[in-house]
Amino acid sequence: MASRRDRSEAAAATHGDGGYLPMLMMDLLRAVYWYDEALQGALRRAGWPPVTRMQSMLFANIASGVTRPARLAHNLGMTRQSMSQMIDELVRRKILQVLPDPADRRARIVQFSPEGRALTRAARATMRAIERELIARLGTADVSRLAALLARDWGDPPGVEAPRNEPMDTDKENKA
Repeated sequence: MASRRDRSEAAAATHGDGGYLPMLMMDLLRAVYWYDEALQGALRRAGWPPVTRMQSMLFANIASGVTRPARLAHNLGMTRQSMSQMIDELVRRKILQVLPDPADRRARIVQFSPEGRALTRAARATMRAIERELIARLGTADVSRLAALLARDWGDPPGVEAPRNEPMDTDKENKA
């Protein structure tokens, strides 16, 4: 978890013109890390097998109904080969199982094994406890508002324009 100073420095990130720019994405990412660390720590203390953050994100995708390896790889920003290796490891650990897709016998789907479903039930109970703790810290109204805002359909990702990548003139840099 990032320290308070690290968060302050991230919050004070400047735009190219020196103006301060709030970084909502960084706050959302910090919240995901906070939540996942609370979840993973509680599960570890209860004797469940440790998992990496990427495996935890994989589980969240599967629990949300994403079951095709190619889509899972896309969602997590991984290659299909890396996803296949992660799935194979979790199958060996008896957390996941891979089955033929009933809608398309050429495709495979990933789902929780019986042992994985037990882990999922424990994770859901733990997430409810984390949400109760968050309500105790932030208040019911704020947590309800946060949940409502995050649950909205944000539409497709925007096609915003990024600043152009201008090649550096190394001769000017060396003379300065």
